[in-house]
Amino acid sequence: MLHDYELIRLTLRVRTPPQALPRLQAALAEAPAGVELIGCWLSEIGPQNTFAVLRRFADASVRDRERQRVLEAADAFAIGEFLLEQRINDYRLFPFLTPLAPGAHGPFYELREYDLVPGGLAPTLAGWRKAVGPRTGPAYSQVFAAFYATSGKLPRYLHIWPYASLEQRLQVRTQAVKDGVWPPENSAPQLQKMESGVYLPAAFSPLQ
Repeated sequence: MLHDYELIRLTLRVRTPPQALPRLQAALAEAPAGVELIGCWLSEIGPQNTFAVLRRFADASVRDRERQRVLEAADAFAIGEFLLEQRINDYRLFPFLTPLAPGAHGPFYELREYDLVPGGLAPTLAGWRKAVGPRTGPAYSQVFAAFYATSGKLPRYLHIWPYASLEQRLQVRTQAVKDGVWPPENSAPQLQKMESGVYLPAAFSPLQ
């Protein structure tokens, strides 16, 4: 079964996120049946004044109807007066991963996204399938999930990692490389460029 997701990135004018947040919360709560809010975060390191909203859909038809609703709405997320940029991209879950359940896993969430070379998705999936078990063992840290893009610049993939602290992030990443469990084998030849940002969850986010 395919799992359809979208990541919405909303970049706002400086110092407006606190005003926008309750409006965004109310707007997301009005989504129709079959649209599930997974996480809502505000950028801490990286692109500033940016909300990242991850939603999951019951199926592709629900996603298409919701996308059409958003496109036709005068102000779909009720923050139009603050909004500088809105980007929405579609993703599917890596087929061998099960996302973490809602709850407290952070509070720091790193969203890492890579552009891949043409044909780079299949070897990326193969490398992750082999390496993700050891990398997420008790000596290291869990991944929320990883996704490959189905819209925008392709091929591309996104992975989301929760950490209790920035110090834990550095320690875990350093140790995993030192121990040879990460990055996945044959991953470097598949990569073109990357973006990374660290986000903190909104109070209403299912992922904390």
